[in-house]
Amino acid sequence: MRLSRYITAEIIKPMFLGITLLVTVFTGYSLAVKLSQAAEGEVPLSIVARLIGLNSIIAMEVLLPTALYLSIIATLSRFYRDSEMVAMRASGFGEFRVIRSIVLLSVLVSVVVGVISLYARPWAYRQSYQIEAEARAEFDIRKIEPGRFIELQSSKYVLFARDIDRGKGRLKEVFLQSDKGDKLQVTYAREALLPPVRAGEQRNFVFHDGYSYLLDQLGSKDTTLKFREMIVPIPEVTEDVSYRRKAEPTASLATSQASKDIAEFQWRTSTPFATLVLALVAVPLSRSTPRQSRYYSFVVAILVYVGLFILTSAARNWVADGRIPSFPGIWWVYTLPLLLFAGLMGVPALNRWRR
Repeated sequence: MRLSRYITAEIIKPMFLGITLLVTVFTGYSLAVKLSQAAEGEVPLSIVARLIGLNSIIAMEVLLPTALYLSIIATLSRFYRDSEMVAMRASGFGEFRVIRSIVLLSVLVSVVVGVISLYARPWAYRQSYQIEAEARAEFDIRKIEPGRFIELQSSKYVLFARDIDRGKGRLKEVFLQSDKGDKLQVTYAREALLPPVRAGEQRNFVFHDGYSYLLDQLGSKDTTLKFREMIVPIPEVTEDVSYRRKAEPTASLATSQASKDIAEFQWRTSTPFATLVLALVAVPLSRSTPRQSRYYSFVVAILVYVGLFILTSAARNWVADGRIPSFPGIWWVYTLPLLLFAGLMGVPALNRWRR
């Protein structure tokens, strides 16, 4: 019992360290991407932190199994190098008992991964899509950079301003192109007032001292207007109701007959099993001799991990494209690491460790 607790504790320590490191790297990458989008006016800076947090939740279904897998490799490899496995064997604590201790921990991690994959991940995707849709719908002066053409509301408007007074919400030397169906409205004004606009709200542009051209794209009925003040309404943005399977509740996917939905459902339900399979394979892959390089086990383990990830992703795409049936779907991929585990555990020269 004490050895079991010791093994579990030694695995948990690098696992938490690994999770922290992986989340930090992932967050840094996401931050760079979102700040770049914010600088280009695609998303407001105020929602960057929320999007990064949601993306981190989505990534946890992959980061948690990865951290567990690598921590098992690191811990057991150290046991072999430091001859702790020899001492455990001498006390009657063989490799199968090590596996039993690891399985108990792996089952707990698998449950957490399952909750994330089945419930937290689609919820995070729904929140992320909603936030991004609202950000695209916003027609906010904060998005506009002077001297640059900006597309807003899914390219329905193209805006250019030579100079911007953000404090007063005023634009100088303004160009606005708006799509009117068969006609295209092009407006130039010396000055314009642009209040913030959010999804579900009605706002107006107020232009001063300029010209407006209504161009007939199907004929020659163009109209030119000179004005001292002109109001251009911004239509209310409707809610984005497009179907996104990554954001669909798992229960909805379970009853769907669409191949892409089946692939998504199998991916979600397989992640807990993948967590457990990786933990099992990590045990024999960790074997090493005291004089063996400390990096050997990691190199082999990473190759196995990458190979499994590539095969799983490929199988998921094949199911989504209808190239392979829903059964066995992506499940056949996991027979390969299980066969590898059985093969490595059955090597006769290593039987002395299993008691």
